[in-house]
Amino acid sequence: MQEAVAGSAVEAVAVGFSPPDALAPLAEHLGWRGRFLADTERRLYRDLGLGRAPWWRVYSPGTIAIYLRAARRGRWGHGSGAPVEDTRQLGGDAVVRGGVAVARWNPRSPDDRVPAGELAAVALDGG
Repeated sequence: MQEAVAGSAVEAVAVGFSPPDALAPLAEHLGWRGRFLADTERRLYRDLGLGRAPWWRVYSPGTIAIYLRAARRGRWGHGSGAPVEDTRQLGGDAVVRGGVAVARWNPRSPDDRVPAGELAAVALDGG
């Protein structure tokens, strides 16, 4: 995502609900170079309507396939060795302007994410 908005006035920010010391290994694993903020009380998650999913959505066939591919490559979890705190928290994506979410994508399962190009197009639109 960061590459998609490079050279523009758009800042990509990641937000997690774990404490900062737990987010640092995740940011490193993902190669995230931007800000990674800790929302330990999940205020932003609630404001954006990012709730927890039922187990049958979290462990969908697509998600299980992702986990199997990662396990075959020797990459399990976030690479930090620490367990994932809440496997049912799906996260999401949003474009925020002036403190207002102008676009929001809430996934139905971990393998249901907005394509980076679509997110970047909305972010760069400015309208």
